[in-house]
Parts: sequence; C-alpha cells; structure tokens
Amino acid sequence: MAQTEQVKIEELFTLEESLAGDYMKGFTYPWEVLAGIHDLILQIGPTLPEDLYDHPSEDVWIAKSAKVFDTAYIGGACIIGERTQVRQAAFIRGDALIGNDCVVGNSAELKNVIIFNNCEVPHYNYVGDSILGFHAHMGAGSITSNIKADRTNIVIKGDSCYETGRRKIGAILGDWVEVGCNAVLNPGTIVGKNSMIYPTSCVRGVVKSETIFKNTGEQIAKK
Repeated sequence: MAQTEQVKIEELFTLEESLAGDYMKGFTYPWEVLAGIHDLILQIGPTLPEDLYDHPSEDVWIAKSAKVFDTAYIGGACIIGERTQVRQAAFIRGDALIGNDCVVGNSAELKNVIIFNNCEVPHYNYVGDSILGFHAHMGAGSITSNIKADRTNIVIKGDSCYETGRRKIGAILGDWVEVGCNAVLNPGTIVGKNSMIYPTSCVRGVVKSETIFKNTGEQIAKK
C-alpha cells in the first residue's frame, strides 16, 4: 500500500471499534473531537446496559468483565470497556473513554482520551488529550507531550499546515500503529495507519501511513 498523509478521522480510524464512533462522525479532524470527550462520556454512560456495566462512583462506568486492580485510581468521567485490564497504580485522571480488550498498564496515566478497542498502553505511559486507534500499541515509557513550551496554540505540520485553535493536543494514532519504547510524541503528532515509530524517537508533525519512523527522524515506507 502506498504511503498517504492521513489527518482526517475517516482516514485514521475504524469508527465501529469505539463507543465514540458515532460522535466522531460529526467531525472532520480528530483534534476537533477532544473538547467534547467529557460530555460524550456523560451522555453514553447512563445508556450502558446494567447487566454488563457497574456504576461504582459518580460519572464512572466499568464493565463487569473488566479487571481493575485495587491500586488503580479512576476519576470521572470514565468508561472502561469489556475485558479491559487496568493494572497496578494506573492513574486515570478523568475524561477517558476506554474500549474493549484494552490494557492500561502499571503506572500509566490517562487524561482526556479516547482509546479504541484492543489498544494497549501497558507500561509507564502518559497519554493526554489524545486518540489512540484500534489495535494501537505504545511501548514501555513512550509518552504523549500535549502542550508546547511557550503555551501557544498547536499547528500541525505535514504536507499542509493545520491551525487547530487548541493549546493542548497530544498524539493521534491511527489503527494498528506501533510506538517503540521511550518514544516522545510531541504536541499534535499524527501517525497514520499501520505505521511504526522506532524506540527513543522524538516525533512531531504528520507521519504518513505504512511508514517506519526511525529515531534519526528519517521516514521510510514499510515493505
């Protein structure tokens, strides 16, 4: 498959693989979704079937089949999907819509995120103001940086420049993206479907689909 620059929602995600899918269809670009995650969770939560989901605290819904360790912290608004694992000392600060069959690992921190089904943030990850697509995986220690040092609004730079109007955007990972250990995804990074990020990379802007991003900054087509 040829490399393409994917920055639109329809190009990045299998929307049927998230409870947020119908909501996201109302937007063109993924960063436009971020402002409404809190309200979306509060809208979806009360509609979840009581035979499948518990409602242990205000604005928090957890699937009965999910495994949440005692040392994990879960703040609202939050939905945790079926068969998902939230492991020791995970810190879900709030506004997290987490799909089915996911892993939120030890000491991982989530804030204002949509995590699609079968996605893994398993070890010491920070994911804020971000969307992680179906089967995306973040290696140990990889993080999203969601605010610029000068606190100005984020402009996403690829083949075109996109004025987002937002001060906080982490990373947007399309379906089946693999991020290597200890990589840093700078504010507004977008990674197209089926791409790979080398360990210890410092990534910014748009990584095209079907691409390997090396830690030297070089991008090559996957074979």
